[in-house]
Amino acid sequence: MARRATLDRETPWPGAGNPAEDDLPPDPSPRRGGRSAARPWGGSGGRWFVWVLRVVAWAVLLVIGYRGVVAIIDGSRPTTSGAGRSVSHSTGFPQQTAEAYALNFASVYLNFSPATAARRSAELAAFLPSSASASSNELGWDGAGTEHLQAEQVASVRILGAHSAIVNVLAEVNFKMIELGVPVYASGGALVVSGEPAILAPPARAVLPTAPQVNSDQTAVSALTSQLPPFFLAYASGDGITLGRFLAPGAHVKGLGGAVSFGSIQNVTAPYGGNTRHITVVVNWNVASSGTAPHAPANATSPAGVQVTYRMTVVRHGTSWYVLSIGAAPSSPGPP
Repeated sequence: MARRATLDRETPWPGAGNPAEDDLPPDPSPRRGGRSAARPWGGSGGRWFVWVLRVVAWAVLLVIGYRGVVAIIDGSRPTTSGAGRSVSHSTGFPQQTAEAYALNFASVYLNFSPATAARRSAELAAFLPSSASASSNELGWDGAGTEHLQAEQVASVRILGAHSAIVNVLAEVNFKMIELGVPVYASGGALVVSGEPAILAPPARAVLPTAPQVNSDQTAVSALTSQLPPFFLAYASGDGITLGRFLAPGAHVKGLGGAVSFGSIQNVTAPYGGNTRHITVVVNWNVASSGTAPHAPANATSPAGVQVTYRMTVVRHGTSWYVLSIGAAPSSPGPP
């Protein structure tokens, strides 16, 4: 006797029931509470598990929705002070606000003259604790001599805690570079210079490594030396149509808009390689003097000469070279 396949036993073809059972007459009076033959009982081994999964799924969806709403509310909540916009997440100290505050303080502190001593003292008082005496507003200056600030910028910030930090300002004073350490105290969005500033040494001058010797491809150098001047003429003028004739496909180079005029090419270094080369070009620019009037005679003031080193990427197509990019060179080229 052949054995039926498993699929045939579990899901019989409709209308192909057991003949013995089909011949039985239906029970006209089923027992109350009994299970209907048309709806077999699925058993308790799986239905409760399905309901548990549904409860877990709804709980996960509710948690995700709640966190999303909280994130939207927090993201749209406005800040109430400048310090709140620049709070350091690690310490709570308002670093960006303290940087700007220290720069404003340094611009007053690093400028002094006997002629403006009273004004300087009054301006410094706005940065100092209210308990500071009038004599301490000078912050150590004896009232003699002059000092002028040329430039300043924040060099670093050393955060000491949620309320204190040292802001180091890199400054050029009387044409010499210094660092000024400014102690700043912050509380509730308010700031104050908590102690006397300290004059510190500027960053040391780094020693560059010896530039490697470059074996330059003289054939490429000769071709580039003759082909690059028209490019730099267009690059100086900023004429986009003319400049585009010298650019490789995909290049995005914007001209200088007449800020300089082309003088000459001083040197080209082109290492050996394929059709794409990274070269170094030294260009002599002419810069008009700032005091020259627009309609002044050409010989009224001689233009200044400025030598600039560029790092460029060029692409060869046939016998011509096209510019893909131009930028600052990380270092001067080594000997050819």
